[in-house]
Amino acid sequence: SVPCSAILSSYLLGERLNLLGKLGCLLSLVGSTVMVIHAPEDEEVTTLEEMTSKLKEPGFLAYAAILLALCFLLIIYLAPRYGQSNILVYLTICSVIGAFSVSSVKGLGIAIKGFFAGQPVLQHPLTWILVITLVASITTQINYLNKSLDIFNTSLVFPIYYVLFTTIVITTSIILFKEWVTMTVIDIIGTVCGFLTIILGVFLLHAFKDMDVSLGNLPQVLQNEQPVPVTRDDKNILIEVDNSSIAPEDKPKVFMLCT
Repeated sequence: SVPCSAILSSYLLGERLNLLGKLGCLLSLVGSTVMVIHAPEDEEVTTLEEMTSKLKEPGFLAYAAILLALCFLLIIYLAPRYGQSNILVYLTICSVIGAFSVSSVKGLGIAIKGFFAGQPVLQHPLTWILVITLVASITTQINYLNKSLDIFNTSLVFPIYYVLFTTIVITTSIILFKEWVTMTVIDIIGTVCGFLTIILGVFLLHAFKDMDVSLGNLPQVLQNEQPVPVTRDDKNILIEVDNSSIAPEDKPKVFMLCT
């Protein structure tokens, strides 16, 4: 999504994609590839009954309760007071709500597969709970993301939102589906390094997108031009225009010496 949105914006919306932006897109692709190579296997969940049992586990219920409490605290108390000045308030709300939207999409995907397989998914209460949760979470995310974009710079909003959202979604998947239980140490390190590479790519893409950097002008951008010192002889130092009308009284006056 990161490189595709950047490339499409460059061609369709006329936004500038400089050298650092292209490097950020490349790093995002490399990081995604590393994450896919080392990603954990999904625990197979094929029916709504299995999904219900996953959602009822004490670990996920405690995690969901913490997220809901944090979300209500941000919306009710922190957002009215600090939302206009702190970029993390609105983006944290979007990211926390994103954990519920991703879980709802996972469950609805199982419900849709069951519907086409002839299972009575429309009679299952979890289907409608997931639909309501998905609509409410996406509406809340769009609302607070637009508020954040109206106040803060887009080049700051999207990288921070991406990092927070992805971190919380990965944590939710770990707790709900227990994806990392069978992972080796090498796979864990590879997944974390891939994620950090994506973060670096997103940062390069958005933080420096207004800079005019390309392969053609890269030497001029990197060159540190030092001002050439101006040598003044004694005559130029001594002879100055004396404007006593604007010179402060406490400063010494310089007079012209004519021979």
